[in-house]
Amino acid sequence: MSGDRIFGLVMIGVALAFIASATQLETSFLSDPVGSKSFPIGVGVVMGLCGLTMAIRPDKDPTWPSLTAIMNNLIALATLIGYAYALQPLGFFIPTAIASALLGFLIGRNWKKALVGGFGMAVLLFVVFKYLLGLGLVAFPRALFG
Repeated sequence: MSGDRIFGLVMIGVALAFIASATQLETSFLSDPVGSKSFPIGVGVVMGLCGLTMAIRPDKDPTWPSLTAIMNNLIALATLIGYAYALQPLGFFIPTAIASALLGFLIGRNWKKALVGGFGMAVLLFVVFKYLLGLGLVAFPRALFG
């Protein structure tokens, strides 16, 4: 029970540091009406509220996840870190398809569905981000097209 309280207090500290760092972001004169600070501040506020909830109302009988669940979370974390590093050299489509498929497999344990879902997710996200939101995404590595 005290572990939840300690974790909640640590999360409040992290949230406050997150909010403080978000207030230091510089905005350009062409920023959107909401601004680039609003989203990270919102994430920090939600993180702080979750930490406060854990500190005030800890779980009375916590159960730890199994070793398999912990390993799945570590694989997911490594996948997301690798995804962030792979976006620039490989373009949007290939890393998104691979990461989506791997995360889908971790959730559903079916490679066929995970591969189809990963490919579909990459296409759908590319269309949404590139054409609906107008982001300057590159679908594939520039080296492929000279």
